[in-house]
Amino acid sequence: MSSPSAFAIDQLPAVGPATICMGIFDGVHRGHLALVRATVSAAVERGALSLALVFDPHPDEVVRPGTIVPRLAPTTDNLRRLELAGVDRALPVRFDGELRALTAEEFLAALPPSIDLRALVMTPESAFGRNRGGTPDAMRAHGRAIGFDVVLVEPLVDEHGPISSARVRAALAAGEIDTATALLGHPPTLVAQSTVDPEGWLRFAYAPALPPPGRYRATMGEAAREAVLEIGPGGEVRLEGAPQWDSGQELALELRSRL
Repeated sequence: MSSPSAFAIDQLPAVGPATICMGIFDGVHRGHLALVRATVSAAVERGALSLALVFDPHPDEVVRPGTIVPRLAPTTDNLRRLELAGVDRALPVRFDGELRALTAEEFLAALPPSIDLRALVMTPESAFGRNRGGTPDAMRAHGRAIGFDVVLVEPLVDEHGPISSARVRAALAAGEIDTATALLGHPPTLVAQSTVDPEGWLRFAYAPALPPPGRYRATMGEAAREAVLEIGPGGEVRLEGAPQWDSGQELALELRSRL
């Protein structure tokens, strides 16, 4: 289910001339930041705004109904991190059956008049649109016809390959908090909605990617207050000595190490 704030592709707010990167951006890891930097640079060169289009929900949940993809962060947090990283705007785009059915060319044709595309920033292996027809080569040819550039960015790699959200999830699932932190460039973060339970059981507005059951050292909030999280065998999360905060208020909990 998409967030209430996600836009249909033909109902995006007015942005004007823009360079665009697009994707899921789950967790906003170091590889994503390389794409963001290239998008910002391309915008400066063209006198345009830099824009990240963030698909919500995860496309796998639409392509395979009933699938729940554990997320490294809620969409709101990903949008916030993208704008902190430097894009002028990060916009959630509703991924549904209608969007999935669009060809890459139809997808781009739906952007005006809200967005005047000046450059599309992609990695060499990326593709979008129906049957993944929007490859860099196809978009170069289309860009020459309608007036936008394609900027290619090599994926960020380490000794184990490209940095990806899937690798971060795998590291978390294995309990490798340090590895997940290195891939992300920041600690793995759980964003809880509230706790009204006197024992500190937390609620989430998304399905969080979690490490194995156990007790974990965490820091919470902007003050980085020390905390201990207990993760149960069924994915339950409890904040030991839970503070009281307003129901519905979000609290960011950064995982630091296993106890």
